[in-house]
Amino acid sequence: MKKVFIDGYAGTTGLRIYERLSSRKDIQLLTLTEETRKDINARKHALNESDIAFLCLPDDAAKESVSLIDNPNTAVIDTSTAHRVNPDWAYGLPELKSQREKVKASKRIANPGCHATGFIVLVAPLVQEGIIAKDSRLSCFSLTGYSGGGKKMIADYESNERSHMLDAPRQYGITQAHKHLPEMTKVSGLNVAPVFCPVVADYYAGMEVTVSIHGHDVKGGIAKIKECYSDYYHDGVINFTDKDTFSEGNFISAGAFAGRDDLEVCVYGNDERMILVSRFDNLGKGASGAAIQNMNILLGVEESTGLVV
Repeated sequence: MKKVFIDGYAGTTGLRIYERLSSRKDIQLLTLTEETRKDINARKHALNESDIAFLCLPDDAAKESVSLIDNPNTAVIDTSTAHRVNPDWAYGLPELKSQREKVKASKRIANPGCHATGFIVLVAPLVQEGIIAKDSRLSCFSLTGYSGGGKKMIADYESNERSHMLDAPRQYGITQAHKHLPEMTKVSGLNVAPVFCPVVADYYAGMEVTVSIHGHDVKGGIAKIKECYSDYYHDGVINFTDKDTFSEGNFISAGAFAGRDDLEVCVYGNDERMILVSRFDNLGKGASGAAIQNMNILLGVEESTGLVV
C-alpha cells in the first residue's frame, strides 16, 4: 500500500484530492493535525515518509516543500505554477504525445493550470501535426466558475453582503501577464504567446476555453482539425466530440462538466472561421482530477481510478 501526503490539503484543490482519495483502498493517506499542518518539521517528516506527495500550495511554499524532501523515492505532484516550465519536471498532461511515458518515469511532476489545460489540448496537437504554424498569433477566451479563485474568491461570491459587481461576469488578467501564459505558449509549441482573456462568472465550477482561428491559418480546414482531434483524443479522460447538432440549442454551457474529471474537445464553425472549444471542471481535469490521474500513472493503475468520468 502506497503512502500519500497532501501538503496544503485545506485549500480548494487539496480538499478535492482528499475527498477523491479518502475511499481508496490501495493507498494510505498521511495526515497532520490542524495544529501541525503548517509546522515545517511535521511537514518534512510527512513529505519524506510518503511515496507520493501532492503540493497544493502557493508557488513559494511549494518550492520550500520540494527543498524539504531528501527521500529519493518520494514522487512529487505539484499543483502550483512553480515548476510548470522547468525542464527538470515532467508536465502532467499525459494525453500529449510522449508525455505519459515522461510522467510515469518521473519523480517530479508539474500539474497543469486550469486555463492552460483547456488551451493546450486544443492547440498542441495542431502545432505538432503542422496544421497550424508555430508562429500562429492566437487569441483565447476562457470562462471559469469562481471556485478557481480559491477560498477567498469563493467566500466573496457566496457572501450575503457581496458586491453587486459580482453579479455579472468579470474579465481579469487584463495586463496580458497571466501566470498560465508561459506554459500555454511553451507546452503548445508556439513561438508567440496568445492574447488571453480569462473571465470569471457567478457560478461555482466549470470551465469553457475557446480559441478562435481563421481558415487561412489552418492547413486542411476544419475537417483536418476534426480528424486530428479524433485521432488524438479517445482514452476516456479527454474525448473529441463531433457535434453537428446542439443538444443545448445554440448554446454551449461552461458548467456542463462541473463535478467531473474528464474533458470534452469540440470544433465549431466553417472553413472560413472556426472556434476550438474545450469544456471541463476547473477543479477536475483543471486541477485535482488531473493530479489524481498523474498519481494513478505513477501507481500503474487505470488512469481514471477514483475519478468521475
